[in-house]
Amino acid sequence: MRCDVVVVGAGPAGSMAARHMAEKGLDVVMLEKRQEIGDPVRCAEGVSKTGLRSLTDPDPRWIAAEVRGARLHAPDGTTMVMSEDRSGNEVGYVLERKIFDRGLAMQAALAGARVMVKTRALDLLRRPDGSAGGVKALRFGEVLPIEADLVIGADGVESKVGRWAGIDTSLKPKDIEVCAQFLVYDPAVDDDYCEFFFGNDIAPGGYVWSFPKGRKLANLGLGVLGSRCQPGAPVRLLRQYLERNRPEARVVEMVVGGVPVSGPIERTVADRMMLVGDSARQSDPITGGGILNAMKAGVMAGDVAAVAISDGDLSAAGLMPYEEKWRETIGRQIARHYQLKEFFSRQTDEDLNSLMHSMQSMDMSQMDLRGMLKVLIKLNPKKLWELRNLVV
Repeated sequence: MRCDVVVVGAGPAGSMAARHMAEKGLDVVMLEKRQEIGDPVRCAEGVSKTGLRSLTDPDPRWIAAEVRGARLHAPDGTTMVMSEDRSGNEVGYVLERKIFDRGLAMQAALAGARVMVKTRALDLLRRPDGSAGGVKALRFGEVLPIEADLVIGADGVESKVGRWAGIDTSLKPKDIEVCAQFLVYDPAVDDDYCEFFFGNDIAPGGYVWSFPKGRKLANLGLGVLGSRCQPGAPVRLLRQYLERNRPEARVVEMVVGGVPVSGPIERTVADRMMLVGDSARQSDPITGGGILNAMKAGVMAGDVAAVAISDGDLSAAGLMPYEEKWRETIGRQIARHYQLKEFFSRQTDEDLNSLMHSMQSMDMSQMDLRGMLKVLIKLNPKKLWELRNLVV
């Protein structure tokens, strides 16, 4: 098989890149190792309404629920409420990722991309100069060489494409959240709010989340910082949380996985190769959310790839505009949020309670994360002095 670009991975990043390149007339092949795009769901499924609308026209079938905001719960139960439009990239819509991911892949297909499911990339094909010349794939038990001018790795947190190209995508234990999530039915679910529960007893170095999906269903999950995680801890801790706090909840589905919460990696391009989404470590270090960042990076990669192919320059230097674009935009926020993650992961439950108490007299409903941080630093200058440069 021969094409202009082969995209490895049919998640939001891969589909957006494939669609934008196909719309520009490129011959694009997108591979997905699973037989069903979007399944299994390893995601809380939350996304900002305005953020999603800025990138695509949402299909109503993608939306499981709309929420009014987010509640943040300190270890001692103190609660703050943020409105939906101020709560960040993960609050607004709660998606049906199985339908959403397939919808984005369908858009890529309608634009002209060839989508191949149950097709696993095994390695890069190499040109005489050692650069990527496509991928060697396994499809229905047979090895299929796919020659391409450019390879885009959108193969998630376990990405192999970057490593094959010599890019260090390794994660330190402190830069990954080990997660478990249950889809639960619970009469106590508040269908109007996403909820976040903090505390080192319930989720060391992480938090518990609840994202409502309507009809008293919710994605209830828990993340533990890898450096503080024992084998089997996320599932065990999540079950303990359910027993203590949601006794009426009934588990319908379960999924486990890892989420990168690292800062930007050293590089995301090489000769004839680019990385997007979780494979490029573009998820938010504070929340672990990455849908919008992945979609934005996919658009940027697709646009740069089309220009580079047209110009005939697919060297790392020719693809560098993608690196520059994403680092100047989502990369800046990732870098700031990584510093916040490092700080807050060191705080004790008493510290977290104290910070939350200091905000009780403030109206949090219209504050975003940056505004909240400014107020926190003003109210707790000694404790938060090291974060002062993040809000200038």
